[in-house]
Amino acid sequence: MDSITVSTKGAEGTGTVAALLAPRLRPGDVVLLKGGLATGKTTFVKALAAAAGSTAVVTSPTFTIAHFYPLEPGKILHIDTYRLAGIHEFRDLGLDEYFDESITMIEWGETVAEDFPSHLLVEFHYDQSAPDLRVIGFSSDSPRWLPVLDALQAALLTETKLS
Repeated sequence: MDSITVSTKGAEGTGTVAALLAPRLRPGDVVLLKGGLATGKTTFVKALAAAAGSTAVVTSPTFTIAHFYPLEPGKILHIDTYRLAGIHEFRDLGLDEYFDESITMIEWGETVAEDFPSHLLVEFHYDQSAPDLRVIGFSSDSPRWLPVLDALQAALLTETKLS
C-alpha cells in the first residue's frame, strides 16, 4: 500500500491539504474518510468542495433516498455512514447512479471499503495534547491513486504553511 502522511495546524492547514487534492479528483472517484473528530472531516470536505467549485451534499440522521437530487458531473457527494442508522450494506442506499458522475466522500464503516476497491483512504488522527494539530494520512492500493499520492507528496514538500 502506498501512503503519505502530513501534519497540519488547524482548519487552515486542513484546507490547504484539501485544496491540493481537489484538482486531482475526477468524477467517479471515491474517497473514504476515517478517524479523527467529525469537525476535522467536515472541514476537509467543505474545503475540498470549495476548491473543486462544488457544493457538498451532506447526509443527515434523517436521511432518506428522497433527499438526493441529480448531481452535476464533478459535484461532491458526502455520505456520513455513521449517521445512517439501519443501513447494513452500503449498496442498499441505492446511490449507484450518482457515483459515476460525482466525487464521493464517504465517512466509512468497516464494510464500505469492500464496496469500493479503487478508493483513496484519508485518515485523520487527533491528539488531545495538541488539539490544533491534525495528522492526515493518504493511502491506496489502487494504481489510479499512485500518481495522485506522488503529486500530493511533491506539493506538500514545497508547501510552507504545513509543518
